[in-house]
Amino acid sequence: MLTVMVELIPFSTALRERSRSAHSGSEHAGFMADLMRGNGTRDDYVALVAQHWYIYAALEAAASTFATDPIAAPFITAKLTRLPALEADLEYLIGADWRTRITPVPTTERYVTRIDEIADAGWAGGFVAHHYTRYLGDLSGGQFIGKLMSRQFELGTNGIGFYVFDEIADPAAFKDVYREQLDAAPWDAAEAERVIDEVLLAYQFNTDLFVDLAAAKAASAA
Repeated sequence: MLTVMVELIPFSTALRERSRSAHSGSEHAGFMADLMRGNGTRDDYVALVAQHWYIYAALEAAASTFATDPIAAPFITAKLTRLPALEADLEYLIGADWRTRITPVPTTERYVTRIDEIADAGWAGGFVAHHYTRYLGDLSGGQFIGKLMSRQFELGTNGIGFYVFDEIADPAAFKDVYREQLDAAPWDAAEAERVIDEVLLAYQFNTDLFVDLAAAKAASAA
């Protein structure tokens, strides 16, 4: 009798493969594509930073909720915290009164509501899904975006603090450890599917956010 050994795919690999097309679709959404190609404006960039503030305020509030959760806690570190940098960026880009001059677009409101729902439900896997989608993206393509925005809008080191991770000397090594933590998470097959579905939802929020920003830009120009 022959025994067939089946090599299981690590969860982090399955997650990356299953979300590849969603990730690509988000990156190539019109608003973001314009920014990346140099067809966007400084105001477009500022609008994006403003939406990030709402999203990360929710995500980092949720991190406090999950700080002692055995599944979520290994992923949470102050090295990733973005909110102070976003607030400094907005003060530089808009002014000291920035809080009174920004508003969330509809997708951002839904995005924040979803993160809040996950925190209220205490669903660690859902939190990790959004944590992974945002922060690993920031440590990957986000590094290029920050440099590009600085160059396009002559910002120097100002207004792009969101993309600067001073406490992470080696982003590649950090991401490797993060993926090892994903692989070590004690999720059964059903929960792993739920987490992947939530990552796909996070990418959809991101894509829809760019659609909303494009619509808001068009409306303001009309």
